[in-house]
Formats: sequence, structure tokens, C-alpha cells
Amino acid sequence: MKTNYLRLMMGIVSICFFNTLTWGQKGLTIEGKIQDADSQQPIPYATVKIVNAIDSAVVGGTTTNDSGQFELQVKVPNFFLELSFIGYFKDTISEFPSENGYVDLGTIYLNKSVQELDGVNIQAEKSTVEFQLDKKVFNVGKDLSSTGASALEVLNNVPSVNVSIEGEINLRGASGAQILINGKPSVIAGEQGNALGTITADMIERIEVITNPSAKYDAEGTAGIINIVLKKEEKKGLNGSISLNTGAPHNHSLGLSLNYRTEKFNLFSQLGAGYRSMPRYSENISTDLINNTSVISDGLNYRNENFYNLNLGTDYHINDRNVLTLSGSVALELEQQPSTTNFSFQDSTGNIVSTWQRTETTEAVNPKYQYDLIYKSTFKDNKEHTLLMSAQGNFFGKDQSSEFFNRIVSGSDDNSQQRTSTNFQERKQTFSVDYIKPFKKNFKLEAGSQYVIQDVSNDYAVSDFVNGEWVQDLGLTNVFDYNQNVLGLYATGAYEGKKYGLKMGLRAENTDLLTVLKTTNEKNDVNYSNLFPSVHTSYKINKRFSLQAGYSKRIYRPRLWDLNPFFNISNTYNIRTGNPNLMPEFTDSYELSSIFIFKKMSLNVNAFQLYTTDVVERIASFENNVTTTMPENVGTKRSTGLEMNMKYTPWKKLDIQGDVNYSYFKRDGELNGTVFDFNASQWSTKWTAKVKLPHNFDLEVTGNYQSKYQTVQGNVSDMLFMDAGVRKKLKKGKAVFSLSVRDVFASRIRTVETFQGNFYNFSESYRGRFITLGFSYGFGKGEAMQYTGGRR
Repeated sequence: MKTNYLRLMMGIVSICFFNTLTWGQKGLTIEGKIQDADSQQPIPYATVKIVNAIDSAVVGGTTTNDSGQFELQVKVPNFFLELSFIGYFKDTISEFPSENGYVDLGTIYLNKSVQELDGVNIQAEKSTVEFQLDKKVFNVGKDLSSTGASALEVLNNVPSVNVSIEGEINLRGASGAQILINGKPSVIAGEQGNALGTITADMIERIEVITNPSAKYDAEGTAGIINIVLKKEEKKGLNGSISLNTGAPHNHSLGLSLNYRTEKFNLFSQLGAGYRSMPRYSENISTDLINNTSVISDGLNYRNENFYNLNLGTDYHINDRNVLTLSGSVALELEQQPSTTNFSFQDSTGNIVSTWQRTETTEAVNPKYQYDLIYKSTFKDNKEHTLLMSAQGNFFGKDQSSEFFNRIVSGSDDNSQQRTSTNFQERKQTFSVDYIKPFKKNFKLEAGSQYVIQDVSNDYAVSDFVNGEWVQDLGLTNVFDYNQNVLGLYATGAYEGKKYGLKMGLRAENTDLLTVLKTTNEKNDVNYSNLFPSVHTSYKINKRFSLQAGYSKRIYRPRLWDLNPFFNISNTYNIRTGNPNLMPEFTDSYELSSIFIFKKMSLNVNAFQLYTTDVVERIASFENNVTTTMPENVGTKRSTGLEMNMKYTPWKKLDIQGDVNYSYFKRDGELNGTVFDFNASQWSTKWTAKVKLPHNFDLEVTGNYQSKYQTVQGNVSDMLFMDAGVRKKLKKGKAVFSLSVRDVFASRIRTVETFQGNFYNFSESYRGRFITLGFSYGFGKGEAMQYTGGRR
């Protein structure tokens, strides 16, 4: 025992002596990055002091740059670093694992000091954009545009992203982006109506926009990837926030967030309940150009919902290097869809021959649940040397019944009555393994696999009321089964130096898809394997100017509703249906970006080109005054564009952020003897001004414009609309009153025209103005946050 003790002491003395000699010769080079612990935004101009451990004297130091990064040289043997910034608690670092005289501390997080915040302008309050090797990161602050908002409204404030009034998400003007939650597919980000409404603005930490994804990511999504990263509170003790919202049209909700954190456990929960009403106005004209007759309709449709959401989870820190996370969420929506549509039939002379009114009464129960089990292990040699294993399960169900009644107002047609029933169930399970191994200080290897199992069943029936009884329509009744399994394997290698970075990767995926119409026994069984390479590079010319370039190959697999041949009979003259024989799109994506950082302004300019094969387009056909729209694979599309994002802060109380996107595309294609070749362009812009007013009032105004653009059969109109909001803080930010107005002038109107040789179709829809008034209060160490379960 004594011998071992002496050996240990001699070893320590030898190490200290060797380190003293080494220090005397060259010392250490230390790098790191300082970020806000809550928002994970960089903290510029934070102070990093070198403190002598013997007498506590400051012997050197530096400050962080605009990106929160710092580098310094240390030539004293016994020291520690002290990190500080106004409004934050100080932090000290005393362990410095070095390799060849170099120490990379990675990212260091500072926590806000609540007592010091009064009267201080904290930059982390604002949503900001930062750029990484292969993505843009939008850090979500307490923007007024997020007040009383859902994830869709937050997305609509992100540069490069636009959300239509129907909830369709476009990335740089193109649909097909894959939506992820915490880096993984989720039922919340699926296509079943308003599932993203269960994510609220206060739950979102940041949104990552990956227009040219590396091979590490699922190859799904030709337009790229949008990853919504949710918050996990880092404050120890009990923290929480309660929120109350009300609005017109009806948008009432109550939300409660609770978090309890200890050294070993982090318990987090969110509970929400409310009622929302979402009206939609629509007008449609279908004209038979051969017989010169028209069917004209206009109406008001509602989606009214009572909703209940519960999210629970825990992080268990097994030890310093192993963490186990288990989380789950359940949601229930009780849905009603009352609607009234007025129809009229116009003959070739322009006279109205008959008019009738179609009413709909729909009720649905929509249960949802999700679970996540994640294990993360950090190896002893390097904190970036990690192994991540995860399992995720999702379920979405819909039990819906609808009744439709046609009441004749004038003319000779008879009254008619129909009803439908839907039993829909979707289960999705995702299993993944990711391994990251850094080599020295600049090289990193990543490898992993993912297996996704998706099973869907949709039992759909239509019945007509004939001679006093319900008779099932066998031509419209069937059971549609959809089963898709995707296996993916990937490997990437990356080098990141002070000025130059390179990342290369390859992903292999196999897709096995089977769709079955059970009643008629129609099957579509496809199996295909593909390789998806990616290359990304960056060059930092100086602190204010950088260049990035990238290439990746992507896939867009047909979604369930693209394949499902059944349709909603709300409007029997304007039908949308799926195509079970649809094939996937493939896209080659090229991108070149430049980043300029000035004292009061940052500017990002992207040039890009996308080449897509087997493009999925919705093609309309016309017969007996009925327009049927079905997705088809129609040729190729080549898009070339330019995108600019700018943020300008002329003075402390004013921020201006702008986004301009222009693309020119060439379409080549043919379907059933019809040629769809044409060239066209489209552009969009979005500008936001944020102003700090006296007495703790804040004001934000956002203006959007989307240009008119051509489609394969017609065109889509332009849109100009504005959102605005105001907020008042009380009790040092613990309490917040807010008022937001969506579509201030009710001008967000979408018009679609289809021009063909034998028919013309016109449709117009809009939702109108939405006003939300909210109050929230934070307790413990929690901050006031806004909550709503609603999607607009």
C-alpha cells in the first residue's frame, strides 16, 4: 500500500515537473465558444480572463468575437479561466485536456442572472440567424411574431421558409421539404391536418434550415430539411410558466409548463387545453369550354376543435458520460366541420338554370401519441466522441363521420343526401444508431443507420340515401393499406480548420413499399435502392467574410395522401384524389453561399440549382362539369435561383431583417400526349421591423410578398399581406401581455387558375384576419412564455 502511494506521488511530481518545463517553452493554445444556455445563441464580447491559481491575479485574457468564439495563449503553469458577461452568472474552468499544446473547450454555456437583468438589453431576446458548415440556424427569441403562435407561424418568420394559408410549407419556393422534430421524423410533423399545432412557440429553441443536407440526414425531402429543435430547461430547481390566450375568431387556450431539475434528473412537462375555430372562405368556377356551361360555388367552411395536449419527459444522468432520455406526448382533438356551400348551374346563354345549397356536418375524434427513448454515451477521451441510440414510436388516428345534404333552391333537380365514414390509423416506428469519432482536433468521422417502419390503414365508406334507406356506394368504398419500410446506412468524414472546412459523405437507402386496395385486391408493390452522396466545403477568408459550397442528392417519396385514391366529397364538382402508381422524385442540389458580417449588418447570399426528375405535379382533368385533380409524374424540372438574407441593426432599439428569393425554372414533360414544356420564374420577399418602445413596450411588423407564378396547367396569383404585434413586460419580464394580429388587412388570398383546351377552372380561398390577446407569467426561475395549441 505504501509502495503504491509513493509511486503515485512520484508520478504526480514528475508530471508537474514536465509540465513546468513545457510551459516555460511554449504554453497552451486554448479555443472555445460561449453561448446563452437558454437560447444557445452566441454571446459576443464576453470576457475570458486568465487567472493565476496561486494568487488569483489576472495574468491575461480576451473577449469573444461576433460568433461567441475566442482564442488565447497561456504561459503560466497553474491557472484557471473566468468567463463573464453582463446579465449572466460567471463561470470558471480549471481542467484543460490538451493534445500537442492545444485545448478545444468546445461550447461553453452561460446562464442568465435574473437579478441583474433589470434595465439590461439582452441580445438573446431576439431571434437571430447563424450559419454552420451545412445549415442555417434560426434561434427563436421572444419575438412578437411568436406571441400566441403555433410552430407554423414561427416557421413563417424563418428566412427561406413560407407557409401558405392551407398550411403547406415551402422552402425557397418549393414544396417537398422534410420536417423533423429534434432531428427525427415525428407524427407531429406529419400530414394529418394540424398536427404541428401541438408545438407552440414557447416550446421551440431553434429551427435549423438545411437546404443542402449531408449524407448523415435521411435522404427524404427534395427541397431540403427543416429541423425544429425543442427546448429542455436547464435551470435547476422548480421552474414554470402559465399562459392564457383568447382571440377572434375563437382561439382560447390555457397552457402550463413545469420543469424540475437536479444533478441527476431533469423532469419536464407541458399541459395545454383549449378551443379554436378556423373559418375558410372559398369560391370556385368550373367552365366547360365545349358546351360553354359553368358550375359556380361559394361557401364558408369551419374547422372547430377542442384540444388537449400533455407532454412528459425526463433526462436521467447515469453519470458524467451517460444520459438516458424518455419522453412521451399524448393529444386528443374533438373536431367539428360545419360548412355551407352555395351552387348554381349556368347554361350556354349565361342564364342560371338551377341553384342548390350543400351543407356538411362532420364530427371526428383524433387521438395522437408519441414516445422517444434515447441513450447517449460520451467517451472519456473526448466529449465529442459519442454514441447515440434512439427508438421512437408514433400513432395518429381519426374516427370521422360526415353527412351531406343538398337542398334545391330553384330548378328541377331532386334533393339528395350522402354520408361518409372514415377509420384511419397510422403507426410509425423509427430506430437509429449514430456514432461520432473525432480524430485529433480537426477531423471527425460519423456513421450510423436508421430503420423506419410505417403502417397505415384507411377504411373509407360512402353511402347514399335512396328510398328512405342508406345504400352503400361500392364504387367509392374501400380499405386502403399502406406499408413502407426504409433502411438507411451512412458515413461522413469532416475536416474543420480555422479557415477551411470539408465534409463528404455517402448514404445508402432501400425502400420497400406496398399499397393494397382490399375490396378490389389492387396491389402496388415496389422495392428500390439508391445511393445519396454529399459534399460540403467552407472557406473563412476573414472574420467578416466566408464562403460555403455544397452538393447533395435527395429523394421525395410519395406520401400517403398522394397515393390514396379516395377523396373527400365535400364539393362533388371539384375533387382531389391520389394515385397509387406514383413514383418518387429525385433531385440533385448544388449551392454556393457567401456570408458577410459587418458591425451593424449581416448579409447572406446563396446561388443554387436544383435538377429534379419524375416531378410530381397535380394534373386536373374535366368530365361532366367535374374537375378531378390527381398527382402524376411529369418529366423534369431545373430551377436556378438567388437568395439573400439580411439583418440590419441601425441602433439598439431597431432591428430590420429581410429575405429575398428569386428562382427561374424550366419544365420539360409529357403526359398522355399532352406536352408540359415551359419556362417561368417566381420570387418572394419578407421584411420584419422590430422596435423597442418606452415603458417596456415592443412592436413588430412583418410584410410578405409572394409573386404570381406559372404551373403546368395554369397559374397561381400573387399575395401581399402583413402581420403585426405589440407586447408589454411587467415585473422584470416575469409577466407579459401581448397582442398580435395575423393578416392585418385580410389580404392573404390565394387564387389558382387552370387553363386547358376543353375547360377552365378558377378557385379562390382565404382565411381572413386573426387577433390574439395573451398573458403569461413565469414562476420559480421560469420566464414568461406564450402558449397556444392552435395552428392558423
